[in-house]
Formats: sequence, structure tokens, C-alpha cells
Amino acid sequence: MTRLLSPPVPGVRPATPKPRRLILRNPWSPGDIVMLTAAVRDLHRQHPGAFLTDVRTACPDLWRHNPHLTPLEERRRGVEVLDCEYPLIHECNTQPKHCLNGFVEDLAQKLGVPLRLTACRGHVPLSDIERRLPSPIRRRLGADIPFWIVVAGGKHDYTIKWWDSARYQEVVDHFRGRLLFVQVGDRQHHHPPLRGVLDLRGRTTLRQLVRLVHHADGVVCPVTSLMHLAAAVEARPGRPELRPCVVVAGGREPPHWEAYPGHQFLHTVGMLPCCATGGCWRARTLPLGDGDERDAPDRLCMDRVNHLPRCMDLITAGDVIRSVERYLAAGTARTLLTSEACRALATVEAPRRAP
Repeated sequence: MTRLLSPPVPGVRPATPKPRRLILRNPWSPGDIVMLTAAVRDLHRQHPGAFLTDVRTACPDLWRHNPHLTPLEERRRGVEVLDCEYPLIHECNTQPKHCLNGFVEDLAQKLGVPLRLTACRGHVPLSDIERRLPSPIRRRLGADIPFWIVVAGGKHDYTIKWWDSARYQEVVDHFRGRLLFVQVGDRQHHHPPLRGVLDLRGRTTLRQLVRLVHHADGVVCPVTSLMHLAAAVEARPGRPELRPCVVVAGGREPPHWEAYPGHQFLHTVGMLPCCATGGCWRARTLPLGDGDERDAPDRLCMDRVNHLPRCMDLITAGDVIRSVERYLAAGTARTLLTSEACRALATVEAPRRAP
């Protein structure tokens, strides 16, 4: 039988469904939260007006100026609280999907709505005021000089991601007088000091770090939050949309899961028995004796050499140098002018000359 629809009542508009009110929770690290910003962006792109969203994460600075957030209270009637995860990671060695798809697919499943990734980058916008502010480097050097960010360490929970700090130093030394490197890192984590760099370790808030990335010509780092921010934070006008980034990755993660467009992702997956068919996903190179579950034998690196995982030892300073040189040769980034190099060297070498 054909169902007859009731004709609309003249002068009466049909009721508009109220938007669902969501609070999205996740307690993980900044890199994970940058990934979650992509899921929130795409939820509102594909379902405009259907949701009001707020977040509860450990990194509120990553959500500042985000246009998709509405302040919500958990105890209010009708507010849904969702714990966001990415179970897709358990299939990452076999599924050809980027890590950004993890939160997107999890949110789609929990909300019961179609949702897909629309851009291979997170969404960490700047305010108009932040865009107008001068480079953070200008305050220290007195001029707006091009610079690269370098991360030469990492957190203690995943020491297997660490590369040799002496090799980072080789990279910095190779570009002395041609590039200015700014070293960053959390004071509570492992970030050995480098020579010949502008040292901002422990001196930036997460929001200041976002602004620093906005002005940076490029990034050199392991698999860490700076890699995600390098893709998620908009570039300054006149700079390439895809910010140069060289990632020392080794064999822990499959490249298709982590690598962003425009990045040089230096991996060794497929080169060693321990990562022959995908990332090993181990946690630590050696046990730290801190009682953490990551000290368990099945979480430790299986193949070590020169105090490094063999997969990381296979990546040389020359590999990183060549990757940066390619960006310079292609014009994606530029070297310092003579006047800029003199100013940069005078600043970064001043502490060593001081009595």
C-alpha cells in the first residue's frame, strides 16, 4: 500500500531537529589530540548544524580559537559524553589508512553517522591576532629570520623513537651559517642540548609552540607531536602550504599510517626481520626500571646496535641532511642571507663565548 504523506500546514514550518550536544573526551598526548581535531573538523563539515561539540583533553591550547567548539556542561540533560579512541591502530599494518582515519571512523561508529576524512592534516587554527603577531624569533634576534625547528629527543614512555643526539648535532653543524635551528622540547622529557641552536627547550607553552610552527620554514623530528603540528598548522602567507618536515621514523610505525603529504618520512619498514611486514610497535629500546608496563620483554626492541634500535641506527645524519638539502634545492625553503647568518650566529654562539 502506498503511504500518503500529510500535506504541509500553511504558514507552519516543519520542526528543525535540535543539534546533538557532544562532549568528546581523550586524555592522551598532544600528537593524538592534533589527530582528534581532524575528526571534529570533518564532523562539522559533513553534518553542518547537526552537532554542538565541546572537548575534554589534556591540551586545551590545541583547541583555542577552534570555530567548532561550543561550551557544554557534562551534567546538563541531553549532553552526550563520548570517549574518543582509534581502534584502527590495531589493523594499521594491514589496512592502507592514515592515522587520522582512526578517530574519524571511531566517531562515525559511535554516533551512527557517515563520516570520512576530508584532508590529510589536523585542524589547529590561529586567531587573526596571532596571524598578525611577529615571529617569536624576532623578539630574540631583532629580525624576522627564517628558521627550522628541531626536536632531538622525546618522552620516556617510548624511548624506541629516540635517535642519537650526536647525529642531530651533525645535521645542525652541517647547516651552520646556512640555516637557523630552534630546539624545542618539554622540560620533563629527554631533550639533550644541541650546540649552535636557539635553545627554547622548556620555554614555550603549547600555544606558543603552535605559533612557532606557524612561522617555521621546516621541522626535523622523530615521530612526535611536532610532526603532526607541522601538517596541521597553517603556513605564513607566501610560504608553501605543505611545510617541509623531515621525520626520523625507523621501523616502529608503517609509513602509510604516519606520513603526511610533503614530509620526508625516513623509515626502515621492510628492511629488517623485526619490521619485515609492518611496524613493530615496540615501546622501549632498553628497560628503564620505572615499573612501567613498557619495560616488559615483549615491549622492548628486539635488535639493538650502538645503543639504538637497529632500525634507527640505519638512518644516518647524511640521510637527514640530504632530505633538508632537497627542500633547499627545490626552493621550498631558503638558506640565510649573509646578514641573517651573522645575526643568527652571534645569538646562538653568545652563551659559549660568555665567561
